[in-house]
Amino acid sequence: MNRNRQERDYTPEELHREREYGVFWYSWLWTALRPLLLALCVVLVVAGVVMGGWNWVNRNFLAPVDAEDQTEITFVVASGSSLTKVANNLEEAGLIHNRTVFKYVADFLGYGQKIQSGEYKVNRAMNMRQIMDLLTTGDGNPITRNITIIPGWTVRDIAAYLAEQKVIENEEAFLGLCRAGTSFAEYYYVADVLASPNAAARMFALEGYLAPDTYEIYTTAAAEDVIRKLLSQTEAVFNEEYHVRAEQLKMTMDEVLTLASMIEKEAKTADFSKVSAVFHNRLKKNMTLGSDVTVKYVSGVKRMALTDSDLKVNSPYNTYIVSGLPLGPICSPSPAAIRAALYPDEQYVQDEYLYFCSKDPSTGELYFSRTLQEHELAVSIYAPLWQAYDREKGL
Repeated sequence: MNRNRQERDYTPEELHREREYGVFWYSWLWTALRPLLLALCVVLVVAGVVMGGWNWVNRNFLAPVDAEDQTEITFVVASGSSLTKVANNLEEAGLIHNRTVFKYVADFLGYGQKIQSGEYKVNRAMNMRQIMDLLTTGDGNPITRNITIIPGWTVRDIAAYLAEQKVIENEEAFLGLCRAGTSFAEYYYVADVLASPNAAARMFALEGYLAPDTYEIYTTAAAEDVIRKLLSQTEAVFNEEYHVRAEQLKMTMDEVLTLASMIEKEAKTADFSKVSAVFHNRLKKNMTLGSDVTVKYVSGVKRMALTDSDLKVNSPYNTYIVSGLPLGPICSPSPAAIRAALYPDEQYVQDEYLYFCSKDPSTGELYFSRTLQEHELAVSIYAPLWQAYDREKGL
């Protein structure tokens, strides 16, 4: 039969050589691929183990607590909270699986120092990483705020202001802390007040010690925190120089603040040192101080023109009936008033001015007199202005 010219018959020897050649290449290929196939099997087994382990870790620690539950939960990170505290609170709120894992993962990924205080909306469908990311963004609300305490404010004024500004929730609780003062006995000047013989008779142990100023406070600050901030400022204002000067005058810090509080209420800043001189002169002569503002502190009367019955109110604060200084401060004095209490006007001290009265209620200008006769004449002249002022103000 006819054949293609490319075809030919193989001899037995040629067929044997062809078979040996094929076996050789198969053997070589298997030898070369076998380690690779074994390695691939090992990789697949390890990958399977790792994947299974990762799935277990993710399911039990990293994944959402409940992927179907998107109910919003308010979670608060208080100012100054440690990472441990945040992790504990998250687990207690049911937002993460394990507090320890959260803490170490957050620390490893660098979240520990980035978490910000604030109020966050979180849900159980969020995984651990999403919660970490959220807690580092802040809630968009400021963590601090400013408050301003005005010179001449009483403890009651301060409490009303803080309540109005929503710095404190309970005005009466704040007043209770200031009335007792025992929670702040670590301040030496508060401890001195509490140890004084008539401490229990004071309206407020902390009156005069809540320094007027503008303060930056945390929005989460408690009433005790605010009070401590104000008390600390009093210590900063009443420096070593003032302590030395008080000793020279034979006055305690409490007496200086008491006198300063009266000066604050009686005059404008320009007349502080002159009013101080009048009070110092009267104290030297063992005269009653006869200060209207001490009566107003006790009675709450706002009128300029006080009546005889007003002046007879029975109180250790009423300087018309008690000798010397009142029982304690009647407001928070400014630094200028404190300095004036320590450094009265030397000329007015030398000239022995003993009296003053309001000359113009609208401006606060005062008229000073050396003698009772001068003072009574001034009162007769200016008293009608006080009465007109009271009528105008509806007092």
